[in-house]
Amino acid sequence: MSALVTGDAVVLGLRPARLPSRALALVIDLAVVWAAYILVSLVMLFATASLDGAAQAAIGVALFVLVLVGGPIAVETLSHGRSLGKLACGLRVVRDDGGPIRFRHALVRGAMGVIEILVTFGVVACVASLVSERGRRIGDVFAGTLVVRERVSSGWAAAVPPPPPWLVGRFAGLDLSRVPDGLWLAVRQYLTRMGQLDPQVSWTMSVRLAEDMVACTGAPLPEGVPPGAYLSAVVNERQARDARRAFGQLHAATGMAPWGPGQGQAAAPWAGDAQSAVPAPGPAQSPVHEVAHAPLHGAAAVPPGGAVAPDAGRSTGFAPPA
Repeated sequence: MSALVTGDAVVLGLRPARLPSRALALVIDLAVVWAAYILVSLVMLFATASLDGAAQAAIGVALFVLVLVGGPIAVETLSHGRSLGKLACGLRVVRDDGGPIRFRHALVRGAMGVIEILVTFGVVACVASLVSERGRRIGDVFAGTLVVRERVSSGWAAAVPPPPPWLVGRFAGLDLSRVPDGLWLAVRQYLTRMGQLDPQVSWTMSVRLAEDMVACTGAPLPEGVPPGAYLSAVVNERQARDARRAFGQLHAATGMAPWGPGQGQAAAPWAGDAQSAVPAPGPAQSPVHEVAHAPLHGAAAVPPGGAVAPDAGRSTGFAPPA
């Protein structure tokens, strides 16, 4: 698994593919490759019918090497590790560090695949995949590659419970730069599973994790704050900081200023009703003029004389962000 941890304390790791999914992808790939090999062989058989036996044998060997061996190597190189079978099963071949494979990786895997898969009918590959902790065959070991799952169900990752409202924002001045990624992951795993633990075990784990967090931040645990609530509030603070940093970069890239109090209605171009979107008032359009053309709701009407409150009889349909 990779050691990268996001602001939500979620590991960006590699999930190795196991033997059943790899076997299904291999069956699909072999079916496509053998179909192409048979088709090309029939075409070349009719095209070289006038040649002697030695020439036809040489052409047959060349077709075997080019189609059955060179075909998968070319496909994996051009698709960066996603053959037709792996694409159908949601798998992909990557390097040990998670990067895309190159030609040399596909070449080593294809060369070893001739022995592991074609010659031994996949027996060696199956045994090696079962023995390997990460499901790698011998070709993956020599090439330094790994077959991982690209499509992962989002239901496996539980959400971190929110902290108590009276703790939100209390640790805004806490220094979180020295907290290692491993501790963030341990805290997140505890918070998502603390309801399933024995109360005594849960309390012991929360105390130990809180002590580790205090040692990294250099700030003592506030008096009267339970360790579990303290950990939840610290994780929430990190998420809030990463969110502010991400939105700040977005606003800097787009040239848009962040929304502030009272800016939501003036900045949104759709500040009208769902049935008749009226643009926001420009320099030559007064608020009274906008309300006069806005759709009326219920029995609200414009009084005689045009004396209308700026927000009378108009509904924007949304509330500005807090």
